[in-house]
Amino acid sequence: MTRKVTKAIFPVAGLGTRFLPATKSVPKEIMTLVDRPLIQYAIDEARAAGIEEFVFITSRGKSALSDYFDDSPILEAELERKNKPELLEALRRTNMESGQIAYVRQARARGLGHAVACARRLVHDEPFAVILPDDVIAADTPCLQQMVEAYAETGGSMVAAMEVAPEKTSSYGILDVEDAGKQTMKVRAMVEKPAAEDAPSNLAVIGRYILSPRVMQNLNGLDAGAGGEIQLTDAIAGEIDGGEGVHGYRFEGQRYDCGSKAGFLQATVAFGLARPDLRDELAAFIAELNLSQGQS
Repeated sequence: MTRKVTKAIFPVAGLGTRFLPATKSVPKEIMTLVDRPLIQYAIDEARAAGIEEFVFITSRGKSALSDYFDDSPILEAELERKNKPELLEALRRTNMESGQIAYVRQARARGLGHAVACARRLVHDEPFAVILPDDVIAADTPCLQQMVEAYAETGGSMVAAMEVAPEKTSSYGILDVEDAGKQTMKVRAMVEKPAAEDAPSNLAVIGRYILSPRVMQNLNGLDAGAGGEIQLTDAIAGEIDGGEGVHGYRFEGQRYDCGSKAGFLQATVAFGLARPDLRDELAAFIAELNLSQGQS
């Protein structure tokens, strides 16, 4: 019987340099997609999957991130006074219970694997999830919830996977799998950021993981890999031939890379069009914009 996954790690120590100058004073994870910051989408997805403890790997200059999850009694009182229950409820959904959230400082940026390893004392011997807030996934059933349900059947470790264009393989960890046509696939090998001609497939790992506590052990003493960083992929690959192995999960939904400007803009349009209160006005604007550009 697999153990329930109740802890999630959120690596948010990055500097967000691709969004400068905005990220000079605002952490990238607080940047707003429609009317919620990126981190709120990640938290909501984790809660839907049954996560109860939230561990943030942070760095200098991220105080706005921790402030975001604090109660706002003055603002709540003002919304109550003005009789705005919908806004009040939206605000309260951002609050976190005392003791439910922890912050771990990553002193030096040494890669995703190093960031995850910073939380080893909080994970202990339990399976845990990792969520990268840059990857926002629109799905009827939240991506991590899909994975938790599949993980109950497989155990071991599991990574979210999606197909990418062959020329994009050098930006991802790439899987070599059995039964590539299935939704849940046994992983034979993982390669970090291979060139297109060296990639075993075009099935890429994206920012959702359910990991065995053994992955934390593998991270200890792991040498730097691709890009001179400690790669989480290398630690997961160490589980392929041991224990219950590693599975790739082909999730249902649309992933947006909000770590890039183009991806963030695409997500903004898509999420805006999905909102009944915004859809008509935004669609009319896009149609008018397309018409005017076509005439120019």
